[in-house]
Amino acid sequence: MSNRNRGKNTGDEVLFGSGKQLDKLKSAVQDMHYLLSRKYAERAASELVGNHYRLKTRQIQAVRGAAASEFQLRNREAKEVQLQDLEDKIIYLDGFNVLILLESLLSGAYIFEGMDGCFRDLSGVHGTYKKVMQTPASIELVAEFFRKSGAAGLFWIFDKPVSNSGRIKQMILDFAVENDLNWSAGLEFNPDKFLAEGAEIAVSSDAWILDHCKSWFNLIGYLIREEKPAVNLVKIF
Repeated sequence: MSNRNRGKNTGDEVLFGSGKQLDKLKSAVQDMHYLLSRKYAERAASELVGNHYRLKTRQIQAVRGAAASEFQLRNREAKEVQLQDLEDKIIYLDGFNVLILLESLLSGAYIFEGMDGCFRDLSGVHGTYKKVMQTPASIELVAEFFRKSGAAGLFWIFDKPVSNSGRIKQMILDFAVENDLNWSAGLEFNPDKFLAEGAEIAVSSDAWILDHCKSWFNLIGYLIREEKPAVNLVKIF
């Protein structure tokens, strides 16, 4: 097992750990929401807001993740399903999105609650996925949710171009066999498009997927409420 984890980056305490910084970030999210609601492109809006508040790159990333337009918020809310809606359904899970977010959460990294009620981190795959100490516990959290949901099955979707995606897919399948779970796993060249168009119920906090999918479930929100893991939660709106 790797001794890696996805904890805080050096400097994150300075960027997100003080009241002064959080006040600035909250104002930035509100300004970003205002601009997005008036159809400013996300990149242009984040540049304006970032320059105005003199934000660092990771702060801008957090603001972009937390903000959404009024239309996006209404659209996402209308498509969100609850735990009881999952009974006897097949759920499609955005593998790297969910897994890395849970690994970050369990590693003590900062987790950001967005205006849409979703939770996001500042990690990314960057072409290669590497298992960390918190990977088995993250998969077990998904298993706990699955057992309680009454869902008929769960399909993990991973990015085929990402290095080691085949290995984590096999790890998921092995875990499912060992624990008698009706899970499947697949690799897709464009998992976002697959989840948006091919999934009746998607599990992801990816903004594009939430905007384009048929319906979605807020897994991380559910786990934070129900399983109550220790979480370094930052609310910036």
